[in-house]
Amino acid sequence: MRRRSFSSANTSEDEGAIDLTPMLDVVFIMLIFFIVTATFIKEAGVEVNRPEASTAQQKDNTTVLVAINADNSIWIDKRRVDVRSVRANIERLHAENPEGGVVIQSDELASVKTFTAVLDAAREVVAHEKISLATGQK
Repeated sequence: MRRRSFSSANTSEDEGAIDLTPMLDVVFIMLIFFIVTATFIKEAGVEVNRPEASTAQQKDNTTVLVAINADNSIWIDKRRVDVRSVRANIERLHAENPEGGVVIQSDELASVKTFTAVLDAAREVVAHEKISLATGQK
């Protein structure tokens, strides 16, 4: 059998080309790794001026973040929530990660009545030691 040979111009181009497929595979694997291992920050959906405390401590493993604005509006999971549906929303979010806790971010100007209503709703769902009030560091 006779083999055909290609012209020398074609051969020199093939020898000088770099195969990028393995490098692209590595880049995509690294991208998937960083996406899977990234820590996503939970936000309540509204900016709150938290009161300062000298005994503030960092809490990890937060499942539910509830924010109470200065005008007493309640925000959970970037949505405004009525006071009567706070318990149902906390139950839904807590069911996704039962080991996590609830952090309440209350504005300095929010009423104690609204804070107490949110705290009572959280206590009906989560153990007392897993409920925290977010404060700023003095």
